[in-house]
Amino acid sequence: MNGIRRIAVYTGSAPGTVPAYRDAAAEMGTRLGREGLGLVYGGGHVGLMGVVSDAALDAGAEVFGVIPQALVDAELAHPRLREIEVVPDMHTRKMRMSELADAFVAMPGGPGTLEEFFEVWTWLQLGFHRKPVALLDVDGFWRPLTDMLDRMVASGFMTAAFRGSLIVAPTVDALFEALAAWTPPPPKFAR
Repeated sequence: MNGIRRIAVYTGSAPGTVPAYRDAAAEMGTRLGREGLGLVYGGGHVGLMGVVSDAALDAGAEVFGVIPQALVDAELAHPRLREIEVVPDMHTRKMRMSELADAFVAMPGGPGTLEEFFEVWTWLQLGFHRKPVALLDVDGFWRPLTDMLDRMVASGFMTAAFRGSLIVAPTVDALFEALAAWTPPPPKFAR
């Protein structure tokens, strides 16, 4: 699928209040296994992260967890992972996840999910990588954010071409179709 072997999934360490979030997380993990793709994620066993990783493991996917030592000490590391890398801090975690993954998907989550999503999407804009970045817009969760992104374009803070590089998909099926068809935008500072 477009050279993608592993997908990094950013999502909540809490389950959220809408059952559709949990259902989509389980479907995402199962789909990764069915497609023969690996999961790269934050290495935890709680919330939607735990749901995605459990479903991926149950479906036979390779699952790579990258977790800071402080979260291991807090007993948040997933006990079923065969591939878990313990790193010193969140900065190292994000960099390592970006190295391991060929695509990035943000599912519903909180501030950490947003922070990880925006960093990796900014890296695409700057040309630091040429990998697809996506929002899985379960039950319209990301709609306020995509409205804000559109306002950034209208206000002259982002090009329409770069905004168009972001995959926004309402379902796992639509997400996988978009990942297969994705082409990178020109880097912001291309000469």
